[in-house]
Amino acid sequence: MVDTGWLEIGKIVGVQGLKGEVRVYPNSDFPERFEQPGRRWLLRPGATEPEQIELVSGRYLNGKGLYVLQIKGIGDRTQAEALKDCRLLVPESDRPPLEEGEFHVSDLLGLKVFDQATQALVGTVVDVFAAGNDLLEVELSESGAKTLIPFVKAIVPVVDLQQRRIEITPPAGLIE
Repeated sequence: MVDTGWLEIGKIVGVQGLKGEVRVYPNSDFPERFEQPGRRWLLRPGATEPEQIELVSGRYLNGKGLYVLQIKGIGDRTQAEALKDCRLLVPESDRPPLEEGEFHVSDLLGLKVFDQATQALVGTVVDVFAAGNDLLEVELSESGAKTLIPFVKAIVPVVDLQQRRIEITPPAGLIE
């Protein structure tokens, strides 16, 4: 992951066509980050410092869950292929304001998960998957196994970022 001060918004996973466009798997719920021209930053695999790039244009690929981006100075397939596995970043100060009950994925990672009824530690959030309802991937404390918990108010009534904890009310059979 990136040093503090940066938010990862996506990863370049391949190329699109012959004119230097890249395919990006988004790690952000804000489409404007991929569609509005302007400055972004690129972190190459193994690099520690991101480099500034200019997004020329971007569009969403329906049914694929990907964006196709044109980056200034990348004009052919070979140049685009060299960007595979690079991560796209924006400054942390670029966080859009959230509505009540919305969270940035990066804020959820590493939170401890507790059973609300017993206050027993269930595990730790290790990933978040976008689905119809987002899913929290939780590494269970006892077994080290991973389970998916629907990130809905009925099952996850408490998210306390200050205390770095989540409380869940899991239906029978969810944590086994």
